[in-house]
Amino acid sequence: MKRSSLVRAGTVFTALATATMLLAGCAGGSGSATDASEVTTGLVGDQSDGGEPTSGGTLSYATYNGVSSLDPADRQDGGATGGSEMAAIYDLLMRYDPESKQYQPQLAKSLTADGDNTVWTLTLREGAKFSDGTPVDAAAVQWSINHYLEKKGTHTQVWKASVADVASPDPATVVFTLKQPWNEFPILFTTGPGMIVAPSSMASGKFAAVGAGPFTVEKFASQDELVLAANPGYWSGKPHLDKLRFPAIVSEQAKLDALHTGGVQAAYLRGAEVVHNALEAGDVGYVYTVDMGGVGNINQREGRAASDERVRKAIVAAFNPETFNQRVEGGFGMPSSDMFQSWSKWHGDVAGTGYDPEAAKKYLAEAKADGYDGKLTYVGLNDPATQQSALAFQSMLQAVGFTVDIVYTTSINDLVKTMYVQHDYDIGYAGFNILEESPFVRMYGNFYSESTSNVLGYKNPEMDALLGKLQTAPSDDDRRKVLEDIQTVVNDTAPVVVVNAGKYFIPWTKDAHGITPSADGIMLFGSAWLASDSAS
Repeated sequence: MKRSSLVRAGTVFTALATATMLLAGCAGGSGSATDASEVTTGLVGDQSDGGEPTSGGTLSYATYNGVSSLDPADRQDGGATGGSEMAAIYDLLMRYDPESKQYQPQLAKSLTADGDNTVWTLTLREGAKFSDGTPVDAAAVQWSINHYLEKKGTHTQVWKASVADVASPDPATVVFTLKQPWNEFPILFTTGPGMIVAPSSMASGKFAAVGAGPFTVEKFASQDELVLAANPGYWSGKPHLDKLRFPAIVSEQAKLDALHTGGVQAAYLRGAEVVHNALEAGDVGYVYTVDMGGVGNINQREGRAASDERVRKAIVAAFNPETFNQRVEGGFGMPSSDMFQSWSKWHGDVAGTGYDPEAAKKYLAEAKADGYDGKLTYVGLNDPATQQSALAFQSMLQAVGFTVDIVYTTSINDLVKTMYVQHDYDIGYAGFNILEESPFVRMYGNFYSESTSNVLGYKNPEMDALLGKLQTAPSDDDRRKVLEDIQTVVNDTAPVVVVNAGKYFIPWTKDAHGITPSADGIMLFGSAWLASDSAS
């Protein structure tokens, strides 16, 4: 079977970069045999099954950004932010299968819930071991999760708000008792909490990468290159690949060029135009789409201009997503002021407020009449791709009467520090990346009043109550109705500018096989292999 038959048959799958992941930002060859442009999530491109797997060789994967730490508790558990690297070393307790839309056991043997989804029982695989030879047992799983929570990993707050108790009745079982029903609880085990780190990793007092994944660390040069070697003791058997390499390549076009010339065998692409052109060229790979992939963060903390709701509403009404798409995304993005667009399973009957420059002028005039000077500070990254975003925001806001000063930071770390730690900004472009399989996790992180990931400084009791309902909603229809109410509150209070959805693409060469997608763009390589010519 060819993978492209998934697209021809009309099967479009719907597929968690962290809330703090900030967004940046042409392949040659003949056109694709299928129209992959309409696929939101799924495998695309013509590729035979390759026959029997062969062993050997090195597969190089140019991810979105090089990792600076090998500890998954260090906020590196999404596909764009080290998740694939971490999963290769530590594995995942659970995998999300985008084809069946089900959670599948990975390092775990099973995960089952009681009747009301408040008690979840995790059963571990017999014989699974860490690379140091120690067993992956209940005590190790609890130690790893506690380590993640103590270091305040990305999903710590969601975990603490959801989990009341963790118990181990025997070495092969861990029981999680939740504070309220949640039928999407398995999503947490497809990411950081599910990346199980061996207790021996902290034996020396300094973290060492000891996991139970298909690979072990051979070389790590922060922000430059990570090289992993096959783990012969992996629970599923020694991987086919000898090595898995993650080189740091910054430019998306350079990644695609390296893919086409054989310098790498897989690449992570986020830029709308590069993604579009790679799909048009017929590249083989995996597409996934997220809601609110691009947003304009509005800092509404006390003392900032946007603490005035009229200023926020003027900012939102002044912004035209389609103009941004043409100026920044080459016309190939997915612009909309709707939080959940028509392709999304969560799309409802309540639309976003949309572009309305006359309303923007009215709100701004009212704020100025009460003494506001009309000034805003936009903070962005000092590189050409993100400068385009800054200039697009500046021009649209100034067109209705704002004065926008752009401040560029020199690195992504400085940008994160300025926006997420110091909160020294008025406007900035980022990604919420709300996942189709579990919208609650990142909605909570970005909108809940007391969330440490709430960069907006948004505090709204009505929103907090709706987020609670979103988590406990028993069905997709109930969840969709709650999201309609959330869209209504967002329309009324203007906490954020909704810019676009994010469509991301992980292409690989036609001699690469067995790469397996999970949630949030995390790719698993335990079963990956290269055709014999490449493996030699």
